[in-house]
Amino acid sequence: MSPRPYLRQAAAGGAVSEADAALFQTVRPRLFGIAYRVLGSASEADDVVQETWIRWQNADRGEVRDAAAFLATTTLRLAINVTQSARARRETHIGPQLDDALDVTADPAHDAERRAALESALRTLLQKLSPTERAAYVLREAFDYPYVRIARVLALSEANARQLVTRARRRLGEGRDRPVGVTEHQRLLDAFVTAARSGELATLEQLLAGATVSPMPVAA
Repeated sequence: MSPRPYLRQAAAGGAVSEADAALFQTVRPRLFGIAYRVLGSASEADDVVQETWIRWQNADRGEVRDAAAFLATTTLRLAINVTQSARARRETHIGPQLDDALDVTADPAHDAERRAALESALRTLLQKLSPTERAAYVLREAFDYPYVRIARVLALSEANARQLVTRARRRLGEGRDRPVGVTEHQRLLDAFVTAARSGELATLEQLLAGATVSPMPVAA
């Protein structure tokens, strides 16, 4: 990606020179790596890097002696802040099992404790999210789908896919629940476990997409 998109975004927050934007773009992969190692989530790491860019465009860059070190330190602090905030949200709203259950690096089918956490986490998603929100959230947060692929699976725009994931994250912190049928829960659990074990997500995609009802544009 060229630094040009960043220059356009900087209009509201102050002018950023070509050199400063190019410097940021050069270290961006390193910043993403720092954030990802702390957070373990590509989407959250992307968000942190974007916030670092905002801090960079608003900083007094003439006073920064080592730009790469400044950006790396800023990214690290932001990522740590995100983990602390996320921990507080989990303890308050959805419990620590959700993040653990959505960790597909292990095999939940052969771990009774993990499977129990997964069952609880997926029930939470069924209770709190609409089918379209749930589909976008699971594909993004559990399987790290890029937004363009989520949009393709769910037959909506990339912008709407982003909005759905954002709205899903917010709704997981709300208290409203809906009843969940045993069959609905079991079907999602089985498809999720199969996808996590085999890496073959076609069945899960079909289940998630099939549960959505005529996707409509999502309000901003």
